[in-house]
Amino acid sequence: MDSTFQPGQNIAMKIPTHEYENTVRFYREVLCFEELSRPGTEDTPRFAFGDKVLWLDCVAGLSQAEIWLEIVTNDIDKAAAYFAAQGCHRRDEIEPLPDGFKGFWISSPSNIIHLVTAQGDD
Repeated sequence: MDSTFQPGQNIAMKIPTHEYENTVRFYREVLCFEELSRPGTEDTPRFAFGDKVLWLDCVAGLSQAEIWLEIVTNDIDKAAAYFAAQGCHRRDEIEPLPDGFKGFWISSPSNIIHLVTAQGDD
């Protein structure tokens, strides 16, 4: 395998609507984590989580929170082929990515969503 993998900078917590405000308050006021976004200026609050960024996304229709992780690779095309050969399920339908973005979605065997991105893409 020519592709290498490493953890990305981003962790996304997908939160049901009925738990969203209390979850944001928990990170903002109870834990007092450093907020990287300015309250009221962005749709998605972001907090420093060690050397990672924790995104809190409100998602209608969820029954419970989900954690999504980012994986960075040096070769996105070889990574896609490698994951396919390993039987990993692509989940590109899960959330649209911006046009021109070099990345795709997979799920682990336990259904944890991973965004696989090319090094240098943010």
